Amino acid sequence: MRVFFDSSGLAKRYIRERGSDEVEKILSVAGELGLSVIAPAEVISALSRLRRQRAIAQGQYDLAKRALFSDLEDVSVVGVTNSVVAGAIGLLEEYSIRTLDALHVASAAEWKADLFVSSDKRQIAAAVGRGLRARRV
Repeated sequence: MRVFFDSSGLAKRYIRERGSDEVEKILSVAGELGLSVIAPAEVISALSRLRRQRAIAQGQYDLAKRALFSDLEDVSVVGVTNSVVAGAIGLLEEYSIRTLDALHVASAAEWKADLFVSSDKRQIAAAVGRGLRARRV
């Protein structure tokens, strides 16, 4: 199964929170994993914010960052191409979602994901509206 994660879903792999167990279950059955080129920067942004807020220690941050970059070695990364941007624009015109969320959905559609995973309900609705099977974690 080709599974595409947006940043909010992927981050649950590195920071234990509600939905983390479900993310691990999904990853265990994924034959291929896809991400937008913007996902790593967004996950690092979230981890950095938690570190600055002292919600995680420096050691936890370092461990999570290493795990993320290790995981990226086995991931298909979808770039921000003209067709992805066109898909994102269509989503933005039709759904009430943020720009980066639209880029994730458009990237998943371009990659022909079997499953799109996110923790954002509006993004999930947009993905379903674009014909993707989606799961909120």
